[in-house]
Amino acid sequence: MTTKAKSKSKSKKSRKSGTSWLARLWSLGWKLSLVVLAFCSFYSIYLDQIIARKFEGQKWHLPAQVFSRSMALYPGAAVNHPQLMAELKLLGYRKVANPSQVGEFSASSTRIELWRRPFLHPEGDQAEQRVMISFDSFGINSVRRMTDKRELAVFHLEPVLLDRIIAGDGEDRVFVDTKAMPQAIVDALILVEDRSFYDHHGVNPFAIARAALVNLSAGRTVQGGSTLTQQLAKNFFLSSERSIVRKLREALMAIIIDFRYSKDEILEAYLNEVYMGQDKSRGVHGMGLASQFYFGRPVAELTIAQQAFLVAVIKGPSYYNPWRYPERSQERRDLVLRLLMEDNKLTVAQYKAAARSPLALRDPKRSAHQQLPAFFAVVKNELKERYGTGLLKESGVKVYTTLDPMAQEAAEKAVVSTMKSLESRTKNVQVGMVVTDKYTGGIAAMVGDKVPGFSGYNRAVEIRRPIGSLVKPFVYATALTQGDKFTLATPIDDKPISLKNEQGKVWSPKNVDKKFSGSVPLMTAFKQSMNVPTVNVGIKVGVNNVAQTLASAGWSEPISPYPSMLLGAINGSPLMVAQAYQTLANGGRYRPLTTITAVLDSQNRPLEVTQLSPVQVMSPAADYLVQYAMQQVVRSGTASRLGKAFPGVALAGKTGTSNDSRDSWFAGFDERNVAAIWVGRDDNGKTNLYGSSGAMAVYQAFLAQRPPLSLRMPAVDGVVQGFFDRRTGVAMELECGDVQALPALSQSYQPAANCGQPLSWWQQLLGK
Repeated sequence: MTTKAKSKSKSKKSRKSGTSWLARLWSLGWKLSLVVLAFCSFYSIYLDQIIARKFEGQKWHLPAQVFSRSMALYPGAAVNHPQLMAELKLLGYRKVANPSQVGEFSASSTRIELWRRPFLHPEGDQAEQRVMISFDSFGINSVRRMTDKRELAVFHLEPVLLDRIIAGDGEDRVFVDTKAMPQAIVDALILVEDRSFYDHHGVNPFAIARAALVNLSAGRTVQGGSTLTQQLAKNFFLSSERSIVRKLREALMAIIIDFRYSKDEILEAYLNEVYMGQDKSRGVHGMGLASQFYFGRPVAELTIAQQAFLVAVIKGPSYYNPWRYPERSQERRDLVLRLLMEDNKLTVAQYKAAARSPLALRDPKRSAHQQLPAFFAVVKNELKERYGTGLLKESGVKVYTTLDPMAQEAAEKAVVSTMKSLESRTKNVQVGMVVTDKYTGGIAAMVGDKVPGFSGYNRAVEIRRPIGSLVKPFVYATALTQGDKFTLATPIDDKPISLKNEQGKVWSPKNVDKKFSGSVPLMTAFKQSMNVPTVNVGIKVGVNNVAQTLASAGWSEPISPYPSMLLGAINGSPLMVAQAYQTLANGGRYRPLTTITAVLDSQNRPLEVTQLSPVQVMSPAADYLVQYAMQQVVRSGTASRLGKAFPGVALAGKTGTSNDSRDSWFAGFDERNVAAIWVGRDDNGKTNLYGSSGAMAVYQAFLAQRPPLSLRMPAVDGVVQGFFDRRTGVAMELECGDVQALPALSQSYQPAANCGQPLSWWQQLLGK
């Protein structure tokens, strides 16, 4: 074979070999492509399922929201002008000269004009409404709707959001749908974070390329190319790890999200998911919660400047923390405002006005959520008993409670100031306090420690200490039901007595001053809290009957019917005392104290639960006499210091002190609230405090913070104005010399004929 032929043959073989190699490479390439395509397809399907479950199921576990009571305003309501002003301030309403939008009010000395927000009430949605509220010396005089001047039977304010019980992930949010989101927030978000949001399909290659060039020229990462959809994919499904794999997965998920869902749905998810800051251990997510966290009001009521700030802080919530770096955060806010102006979303005048405005943040001293360990412990226990253990784990539950935020604030301030003062006289004293709503039987406030925010031993509920003289109203209530035997004027023996028990032990009760007066009127024995007369009354009416009176008033634990219980040898807590005194304050009607008024599920449907109606357990007439006597305790008895502090205000109260001054107690009420307070030491040591110098001082400080409403004491069937001889206690007519006026049971009030003097012969003859 010639050389030429050999070369030709070799060339042919070479071409054949090259073709074979290319063929094999092509074959391998398209096979690998099929594998990659199949993998991508299956992986996309897998991601699509993950995304669908998140978007079409429950996007977030919304924390259980816990609300305060909803203040009810109606003619005759025991709400005064200062109290309503304080409530509106707490709710974040703005005081203006003339309300022009939701969330504003104006006030004169006797009226408040209010434009109320819409809100969800347990009884149904409450629309925004503009009303005029008028006051008189008793409280609310009228509530009139401004549109037609119609007087409303009842008008509710929205409750205060006390706290959100968050899940284990530490994320906290308040969901706001797109329709309720201010348009300026949406406009600013797109301008700042993703200008081509409505044009791209989840990923913007041009933005990625531009960011890469900027970062390369800067030598560091100064700009990101992620779209809003990519950011959402990362926040929803991925970690913050910086890697090519994570970025590819993020991009793929963003494309799927954009394909499956509308831009409005993506925006709504982003606006409720985006991380906005840190509230101690809680992550603040979404615009709804951020609005409350930074400004203390709903997002719909924010100014343009405040809305711009929320968008500004997205870039770096820590870096732009407005409380730490106000200049830095304001500069960033002003940049967002300028972008809105340049895009013709704001006029130049609007921009200048907004840029001049301060950040107007909420007071950092006032927590975005309430520290109420004692109250929340009772709420959680009641939820468990009434609805089961799993309720708070469900998403979107709304719990409406009885807590009165203004009463709670007053109670906490009273405890802190008074305990600080008492510490200078006696060391290591502690406190437990319960305040209830006189009319509803709801617990309005609770403090379980001298440091109100301390989460630990709850002395308002858990202590068991002798209640001392707080039992005496129930001794006298038992006696006064027997109007034929006892009146407020009946003389009671005040002489040394000795009682022997079954074991042969002798008990000889004594008065606090160790003196005996021979005989005193029942009223005097009551208001001066005398021990010996009280024991004599209790023995006459029966210790078992006294125990039954206390039990029917709501005392929840067994009572040993020994004579010593007549002077308070019964262990109880402030909550137990509050329950019993609530019955006294409410005309002898017993209703179990509660912390919960309603619970709504995630669909805002009320959960069924049995509601207990009040039960009349004491004679209303006898209860009236006891309330009258308790007012005399404040006016001129053991609580007279309280009466002097609030002259002209009718208050009812009772002091209590246990043996050796170990426990100081006070229980009392005005027209609005009942309060029960204990002051003592955890080690049961002596405090050298009486009821009037310890627990009553806390109550006095409470009323100084929350001005009391005078007791009204309306007429009660079966009670008349009686007149009694001051010396003998015999019922007389008004004109019969030295008599005192005291209320009495009508069925047994029989004034003595002829002022108790024997009839002369001519009176007998005339039948007079």
